[in-house]
Amino acid sequence: VQLQASGGGLVQPGESRTLSCAVSGITLEDYVIGWHRHLPGAGRKWVSSINIRNQHTSYADSGKGRFTISRDVASNTVYLHMNSLAPEDTAIYFCAARRIERDEYNYWGQGTLVTVSS
Repeated sequence: VQLQASGGGLVQPGESRTLSCAVSGITLEDYVIGWHRHLPGAGRKWVSSINIRNQHTSYADSGKGRFTISRDVASNTVYLHMNSLAPEDTAIYFCAARRIERDEYNYWGQGTLVTVSS
């Protein structure tokens, strides 16, 4: 099982960025894919998730109204589109997978760094 996050980089405050998570080795429709982020000095926090089967999405308060999670089943890719980025969004972003019937994420990919700075 592989999850490969990409799309990070340096972003100006107020700008947008879309992260991609390419997934292989699992049947995507049996899983929930989640985005998490590791903030400096604050540990890892859940950001958003999508149930691939029914497309139900969830967001942490930090991203509600600004972040949108989506999936492309044909390409086995999950996206996190982030708007109105602020310096406090600076973090390493990870994607992870858990089976729909489970609570814990058991597959994790390498992260991608998003730096929001002028």
